[in-house]
Amino acid sequence: MKLMMIAAIGKNRELGLQGDMPWKRALKQDLTFFRDTTKGHAMVMGRKTFESLPKMLPGRKHIVITTSEMKPQENLEVFHSIDAFLQTYQDTDQTIFVIGGGSIYQQMLDACAGMYLTLIDCEFEADTWFPQWDCDQFTSTCLGHVEENGYSYSHVLFTRKEA
Repeated sequence: MKLMMIAAIGKNRELGLQGDMPWKRALKQDLTFFRDTTKGHAMVMGRKTFESLPKMLPGRKHIVITTSEMKPQENLEVFHSIDAFLQTYQDTDQTIFVIGGGSIYQQMLDACAGMYLTLIDCEFEADTWFPQWDCDQFTSTCLGHVEENGYSYSHVLFTRKEA
């Protein structure tokens, strides 16, 4: 398995506010970037992130890590621990995207091969943050810069360096 993170974050790694993105849905081109990058792949997330989705996202398998019971749905797989998820998928050749929330990002950071981060040049009020990471462990490639609805942001691919 190739585990990749994908997130949009503010200048201070702001990730979420009251179950939503601090910038709400103002970054339409970033939502398109997310859709295009994750389409055709599985996405792993915590229960709260899953519940914050407007609906099941088409063309993607949803994997939820939770200690809660969840109603079975098509294209939804539930694990009760990160270890159980990692053990199940460790020998697959799939790329799986980690899409949140903050705790899931933190717990899976060391296992990820890379990160697609939307770096927003703005500070936001937040109650959830993306974890700090060691920049020396990654190489970065800017995939593009966008100005939209008064926000300036870049899509950056961070690839973990070989040990």
